[in-house]
Amino acid sequence: MGALDGKVALITGAARGQGAAEARLFASRGAKVMMCDVLDEEGAQVAADIGDSAAYMRLDVTSEQDWKNVVNATVEKFGKLNVLVNNAGIISPIVEIQDTTLEQYNKVINVNQVGVFLGMREVVEPMKKAGGGSIVNISSIDGLLGMYGATAYCATKFAVRGMTKVAALELGKHGIRVNSLHPGGVKTKILDDTGMTEEQAEDAFKAIPLGRIAKSEEMATLAAYLASDDASYSTGSEFVADGGLTAGFALEG
Repeated sequence: MGALDGKVALITGAARGQGAAEARLFASRGAKVMMCDVLDEEGAQVAADIGDSAAYMRLDVTSEQDWKNVVNATVEKFGKLNVLVNNAGIISPIVEIQDTTLEQYNKVINVNQVGVFLGMREVVEPMKKAGGGSIVNISSIDGLLGMYGATAYCATKFAVRGMTKVAALELGKHGIRVNSLHPGGVKTKILDDTGMTEEQAEDAFKAIPLGRIAKSEEMATLAAYLASDDASYSTGSEFVADGGLTAGFALEG
């Protein structure tokens, strides 16, 4: 039996990267998965590759109506909703605060912060009807410390961390657990959006204790744990997977 047998999960940003890795892993561990994204062709292909355990539906995470539609569709198709992984996220080009436009700032806020808020809000009722559930909000190590040139991104990831704690306080009485996952240095498309090349990213992460950049599958494994009953007494907490990046500064080694 899989650790997620009988669970129904909704995963955003599921067309590629961490979201796709989560969808594949969740399905392999017994879950039914509704995959959501705005990259329709890629998302539908991943769902087709997974098979009957997965379905794809378009979701603009900044749209209240899209959220209502996809939550209703998930319950209609799979009978219930136990798990939400708020994975969708973007980053603007790395620029200093004085060169950041309001348009750039608001775009990141709307996807990374408002999208998480809307997702949590919309799944409360179906999770209550299911007898409880787990919400996994993908934050970042940039929700624990700052990153040069990423004002908007850091603002959203700190916000996700804070909203996670508030939701955990409010929803615990319904058996709904809410935790934040904080990746640090993962090889996904979002690195391209920073303007950093793959070679630059690899070089940057050689300095961390584990000496390498992470794979999406490594983040998916932690998300699957938080989604499962194995994490039944964990809520309102940060789970960090960063290869030791936030452990401190090594003077030798």
